Formats: sequence, C-alpha cells, structure tokens
Amino acid sequence: MTIAQPASSFDADDTAPLLRATDVSRFYGDRVGCAGVTFDLWPGEVLGVVGESGSGKSTLLRCLAGLDPPTGGRIVFEVPAGPVDIYSLSEQDRRRLMRTAWGIVHQNPRDGLRMDITAGGNVGERLMDRGDRHYGRIRAAASDWLGRVEIDPARIDDRPRDFSGGMQQRLQIARVLVSEPRLVFMDEPTGGLDVSVQAKLLDLLRVLVRDLGLAAVIVTHDLAVARLLTDRLMVMKDGAVIESGLTDQVLDDPQAAYTQLLTSAVLTV
Repeated sequence: MTIAQPASSFDADDTAPLLRATDVSRFYGDRVGCAGVTFDLWPGEVLGVVGESGSGKSTLLRCLAGLDPPTGGRIVFEVPAGPVDIYSLSEQDRRRLMRTAWGIVHQNPRDGLRMDITAGGNVGERLMDRGDRHYGRIRAAASDWLGRVEIDPARIDDRPRDFSGGMQQRLQIARVLVSEPRLVFMDEPTGGLDVSVQAKLLDLLRVLVRDLGLAAVIVTHDLAVARLLTDRLMVMKDGAVIESGLTDQVLDDPQAAYTQLLTSAVLTV
C-alpha cells in the first residue's frame, strides 16, 4: 500500500452503516459548535474531519463519541440488537458502550491514561471492562499489545509518567485497541509530537487500522495525516461541513474555495 492510499477498505453496498449522524448540531449559547452535520460511517471505513482551529471538528467528535450531547439531531450506532440512538441510552449504558465497543484516542495521552498505575494495568483495565478476570490472560494480552505498539514488554510494570510523550501515545493506543473496539475516535492523534515521532506513530496507526479492519473517525488539522489514514474526508468551516468525498478526490481536486486554500497551504491550520 502506498502512502496516498487509504489505510483500510470497506464495501458500503454489503452492510448497514455502523454509525449514522443525522443533522447533528451543538450550540454554546449563541455560539455555533457544529451545525447540521449528516453522514454515515460504514464498518471498516476511516473518516477524516479536517479544518482550521475553531471549525467545529473537535465539537463534532465529542458529540459522536458520547462525551457531549448534541443540541439537536441524532447519532445512531449499530449494536447486535439493532440500531440505537446513543443519547437515548442511560448514562451507565452509554459509558459501558464507550468502554467496550468504542475507543477514544486523545491528543494529550494523559487524558486517556491513568498515570498512577502501570502500563500493564492501563491496558488490562480495558479487558476487565469487557469482563475478563483472568490475571494471567490479561497480563499476557497487555504484554503482547505493548510489543505491538513498539514498547518494550519489559516495561509492563513501569508507570506512564516515566514514558516519553510518543510512548505515552502508543500506550494509549494499546489501551484502546486491546479490547477490539468496533469504532475508534481519534482527536489529533499525532498532535504535539515532534516530526520523527509523528512519522513512526503514523506508520503504526496505518498498519493497525489496516490489519484490524477498524472503523474510525479521525479529527486532524494535518492534511498529510488525513491522506495517509483516511478513506473519506469531511472539511468543516464555522461548524458546518462545506465539502466531503473520497480523501484523494477532496485533496487533489477540491471544489470549495476554503478547501482549495487548505490544500494550497495558503491558510495556516
């Protein structure tokens, strides 16, 4: 797979949407966070959301991920029993969904890790949330996942505060993916890291997304990240989606004037 190709493959003709957002809006008083966002996400598809700071992409992600209820619209997730509006669930059931079927990779790994417990404990917690209580199996899975994200398994008993920023982000990814979620939300997953660390992390994410067949929503201001990891792209401005389509089509032949500015690097993002 070349760098310009999407990290995963999907066939929207053969299945129902995994996630369906319909007219999703979020307002903060008179200020628009996001407005009228509608899309379907299919199993195995990676959707990128791009735009400058303040465009509404992080607000949308928080609504989709069950963290902030939208002011209007619906977000429907396909569970084994059928589609369910996630905000019709009780707080307990929604949190259980977020700990098992979903995963969230935060820009700051400290928001997604427990810094006071070991690396192995961070990974193992997700398995316990899924119902596993076998210590040996949990520790073996944690060790395996540390290796998969290129952290020495011998550091399983070290605490995240003793890791570099790049290692903390890789540990957060292991913590999220060990439970085999059906859907992962990523908020600027390479933000705040130096260029060489970003490149290694992107390579890791590309391989994991492809090998695991993950469905994901990735918010990023970096168009190179979007091109490398995503199948489809939504461009946001002032809380609204102004252009969407296959990632390569949007980036190579942008139709909206704002997208043209983004892709030509005239607008700083």
